[in-house]
Amino acid sequence: MTTGRLVFKATLLIAFFSLLARLLGFLRDVVIAHLYGASAATDAYLVAFTVPNVLLAIVTGALATVVVPVFAEYAADERREEGWRVFNWVFNLVTLALLLTWLVSYPLASRLVFWLAPGLPPETMELAIKLTRIMLPVLLFFGWANYFNGLLNANQIFGLPAASVAVNNAVIIVAALTLGAVFGIEGLAWGTVLGMVAAALIQIPALWRLGFRWRPELNWRHPGVKKVFVLLLPVAVGVSINQAYVIIDRILASGMAEGSISALNFANKLVQLPIGLFILALGTAVFPTLTHRAAEGQHEEVAWLLDRTLRFNLLLTLPAAVGLIVLRHPIVAFLFQRGAFDARATAMTAAALLCYSVGMVSYAANILLTRGFYALHDTRTPVKLTLITVIVNLVLSLILMHPLQHAGLALANSLAAWVNTWMLYRSLSARLPTLYRAKDWIPFSLRSSLACALLALSSWGIYRFTGGLLPAGFWGEGIRLGAAIAGGGGLYAFLLYLLGFEEWRSFWRLGNELCRVRLLNRNL
Repeated sequence: MTTGRLVFKATLLIAFFSLLARLLGFLRDVVIAHLYGASAATDAYLVAFTVPNVLLAIVTGALATVVVPVFAEYAADERREEGWRVFNWVFNLVTLALLLTWLVSYPLASRLVFWLAPGLPPETMELAIKLTRIMLPVLLFFGWANYFNGLLNANQIFGLPAASVAVNNAVIIVAALTLGAVFGIEGLAWGTVLGMVAAALIQIPALWRLGFRWRPELNWRHPGVKKVFVLLLPVAVGVSINQAYVIIDRILASGMAEGSISALNFANKLVQLPIGLFILALGTAVFPTLTHRAAEGQHEEVAWLLDRTLRFNLLLTLPAAVGLIVLRHPIVAFLFQRGAFDARATAMTAAALLCYSVGMVSYAANILLTRGFYALHDTRTPVKLTLITVIVNLVLSLILMHPLQHAGLALANSLAAWVNTWMLYRSLSARLPTLYRAKDWIPFSLRSSLACALLALSSWGIYRFTGGLLPAGFWGEGIRLGAAIAGGGGLYAFLLYLLGFEEWRSFWRLGNELCRVRLLNRNL
């Protein structure tokens, strides 16, 4: 099987489970919005969840990335058994570190919440502290889930890790409707912990079949363990710097109007939907291949794969961003405005959505470009550039928050992300000279922008035209939005074909080949 087909099939598999996870994630957010709205209780829950999430991302988010290239080296040298022993030792060390962090964080919960959201009113602050102590076990179980995710991806298993996110969301939804009905927002917090437990445990049988065996052993002197942690340190620093975005937003938004933190959260979830569905799937699928090609010294192949993924990124995320900008208010109202989520919350979320959408292409591109550095075992450069980006984000946030309130924080995120994209691309091009082809990108970007402009006009026109034809209410509004999205998307796909995009033709050919293979298998 060729590299392109392997990546394409893996991307489809991940995209399917990512779609399921994202749909359940949306249902989770809709349930939370219905039960609690953009309120002080929701703000407290989000702040409380941020505390373990920030602590967690620093170690396990980086670890899941480092696992792939290191395990790939053991597999390439036919030393898989030794690799499993190494990662058993790493697992035990990480588990001890997470348990220690949990124990230390519990008595410090009040200080952690105050540092993260100093502007919260006293009652909201107390609730956030209580919820933080409930959700601190997330440190351990989500850490396990991320670690198992990296090990499975390193063995070319993508569906189950993606499905674990769907399981997590499903458990939280059930808990919100059951425990939440009895214990309120505290029931939702307990459900969040249970969801993380399920996300970790569901991956263990697959690891067992692959050869992973847990043993109560520690060996931090083994060269493989040392290499993992040497690579881990700069990535962990980079991930912690990325968390500075969240921390800055929480600190600044905590002093704004009630519901500002919630509005930013709901808007960000909408922006992350297409990124999580397509780009994370594409990046996860292509990363092991990038790693293997880089290990073999095939840098031109690495540059070609990155160039292709960046082009797909633009073709997928630019129309999504344009669609969210044009239809932001009806989309937010249709998805969330019911129960405790009122018109004020809709307006606040739509304003944040507009500003986040400006940076959607850059958010996705940064994921792919960073994977390129990691495939080359360069974990330091993204850290340095991200640190510069965080400073840019902080300055822009302080400038824009006064005229635009919470939406200014979202716009600052988007503008800083574009700065990061430019720096990452230029720096990676110095390592991979064939990646930098400005003459090819200029006409490509202009043609895709033209197609997106026509998409925007058609989507808005369809939505306005159908307003007088359909009855008001949930189903009527759903049909209007569905028609606008489908009509605009259909026109966009036709324009890609008409304008001669090779990427569209590649997807079409690969899709036809997959269909023919399936039909042949059925006939046999």
